[in-house]
Amino acid sequence: MKPRHVALAVLVATIWGVNFVVIKVGLRDFPPLFFSALRFLAAAVPALLFVGPPKVAWRWVVAVALALGVTKFGLVFLGMAAGMPAGLSSLVLQSQVFFTVLFAALLLRERPRPAQLAGMAVAASGIVVIALDYGVGGPLSAFLLVVLGAVAWGLANVATRRAQPPDQLNFIVWVSAVAVPPLLGLSLVFEGAAADLAALRALSWTGVGAVLFVAWVSTLLGFGLWNLLLRRYEASAVVPFALLVPVAGMLSGWLLLGETTTATRLAGAGLVVLGMAAATVRRRSPATPAPVVDEPAAVR
Repeated sequence: MKPRHVALAVLVATIWGVNFVVIKVGLRDFPPLFFSALRFLAAAVPALLFVGPPKVAWRWVVAVALALGVTKFGLVFLGMAAGMPAGLSSLVLQSQVFFTVLFAALLLRERPRPAQLAGMAVAASGIVVIALDYGVGGPLSAFLLVVLGAVAWGLANVATRRAQPPDQLNFIVWVSAVAVPPLLGLSLVFEGAAADLAALRALSWTGVGAVLFVAWVSTLLGFGLWNLLLRRYEASAVVPFALLVPVAGMLSGWLLLGETTTATRLAGAGLVVLGMAAATVRRRSPATPAPVVDEPAAVR
């Protein structure tokens, strides 16, 4: 990957790490499925006036909306509302890297390089170190909800790679719009209209800020850049950058929510960064010298 694209991938990982803290704050004001629906509603409605109709087949818009918008975020928000800490959630969700590489190999016939596999193994060891140090503080069901969200994210990454959307903003806006009705319907069924209306009546500036951050910064900017990278590079080259998300999530959780951090967690984060470097740096082939063409005698 080119250096500027590496920088974009790191920026997206940082945004998504901080996003877990913002989600945790927003869940104080909203039921989880309703919060997720508001997130995509805020992302889609203003932008639909400017992006025009979808520029890929509707089946890909619907597939990514259901996998990413409804399933992944619905499960993650439910898991965090059930007790998963922000830092631990950001860590567990990055198991999507391995699901993505697996699905890309099975469905797209993409073969990761040995260096990528070795780097992901090192980064995975860092995640295991951090997870063991954290411990699973919430109930097992909350933990499993986030893991299932990671599976859904892996499928969404592969579907995005297959769709090859030419306009990333257009694509993520329509994905957001399609995700809203199912999420609202699920919220009405499982959380109830009374809970949703009560959240709107008690709306605070903190809740508004949380919705706007996860809608405009995390969704439109974050996924717009992420999908741009997936369109230019193989999934196995882009997705390992998401392993940096728990590093940003732990640091922001420590700074903004007072979640504790330890030397062991920092060591695990170091392994994640080291594994990322090994997974993304390509060996350059030696330059081939230009052929020497002898001038005809007459020209000399």
